[in-house]
Amino acid sequence: MEQTLHKDDTGWRLKAIIGGSAGNLVEWYDWYAYSAFSLYFANAFFPDSNPTVQLINTAGIFAVGFLMRPIGGYVFGKLADNRGRKVAMTVSVLLMSLGSLLIAFLPGYNSIGIAAPVLLLIARLLQGLSVGGEYGTSATYLSEVATEEKRGFFSSFQYVTLIGGQLIALGLQLILQNLFLTDQQMHDWGWRIPFVIGAMLSLVALYLRAHLNETEAFQSKKKEGSLKELMKHPKAVLVVIGLTSGGTLAFYTYTTYMQKFLVNTVGLTKYQSTILTFCSLFIFAALQPVFGALSDRIGRRPLLIGFGVLGTLLTYPLLTTLSHTTGMWPAFGLLMAALIIVSGYTSINAVVKAELFPVEVRALGVGLPYSIAVAVFGGTAEYLALWAKNLGHETWYYWYVTICIFVSLMVYIRMKDTKHTSLIEKH
Repeated sequence: MEQTLHKDDTGWRLKAIIGGSAGNLVEWYDWYAYSAFSLYFANAFFPDSNPTVQLINTAGIFAVGFLMRPIGGYVFGKLADNRGRKVAMTVSVLLMSLGSLLIAFLPGYNSIGIAAPVLLLIARLLQGLSVGGEYGTSATYLSEVATEEKRGFFSSFQYVTLIGGQLIALGLQLILQNLFLTDQQMHDWGWRIPFVIGAMLSLVALYLRAHLNETEAFQSKKKEGSLKELMKHPKAVLVVIGLTSGGTLAFYTYTTYMQKFLVNTVGLTKYQSTILTFCSLFIFAALQPVFGALSDRIGRRPLLIGFGVLGTLLTYPLLTTLSHTTGMWPAFGLLMAALIIVSGYTSINAVVKAELFPVEVRALGVGLPYSIAVAVFGGTAEYLALWAKNLGHETWYYWYVTICIFVSLMVYIRMKDTKHTSLIEKH
């Protein structure tokens, strides 16, 4: 029988958190490499004289990749609830590696015509399926291996590594931009390098996950997980969708889309945008355990309400001021203010969702409704922002983010604090 992780196995618990988080980092690096390097490969797949139109097309495929995430959330969530968290996390890494390899060696539009963007879409769909399964299974795994009194702290490392994946992608971009390749080389072929590296890193993640222990909670479950079983918890499902919508939209606005916003709207250079995004995300990642530990002391709900209130009041002023900023460091200060606010959501959203569901449907309950909300709100963030800008009404997007955060705030106010009602210990 496979070795399980018990409450008194401190060494194994630490190994499990490191292994689960490291695999999560590699998955999200592969996912974010697409967005980070789309500034360079957009013209290879969508030849057009208007750079904004090129970005809209690549952002559209980015959004379509998100449509696979609910399917991934269902497939891998069910796999994790019935075959184990470890099995589901291992398979998801393999699938992500396949998508990265396909993008790395894909010919451009000038070589194979319309087949180029079609194959790019297929690769992105594979990655969307993988990352859709990754969130629910890793969130469940990290929540179950953590001790009750430090669950917020340990679970926050999911977003540390999620942001870390983006940092690695941006860090690699900075190295290639400044030390090895010219701008023309980056556009011609340099953008392929991160996808090759991503496929190779997946082998490391595969090794780490193959040596993880299964959680005690999963081994002790008494019922099989299924969609029918999940539907016995409709309130929890709706809470996950509601609390995610505003948070994920804010997250993708200030992380994934921000690099393009700083170039297209603020007027910074690609290099300035990349370095500013890298620095802000590094601090953002470091804040996650701080907020997670705070939730272990005061509860999850106060942090969510804090994000909801500040996000509703300050999103429009922050984005408007940022759009008129000309200096690099004033832009950095405004972006950091936004990311500190968003930390009230990102640091604990995984553990909150895991605490809502019983063990037999926990991975499915976390992954499926979350992926639906992310597909609708997070996955379309870039596309809608660029669309509004192209129409000449960029501020429409600022109000859209504000409204979505306000809707989530209504959910935070009405929900119970999951720290005190957690179902994780009840297995």
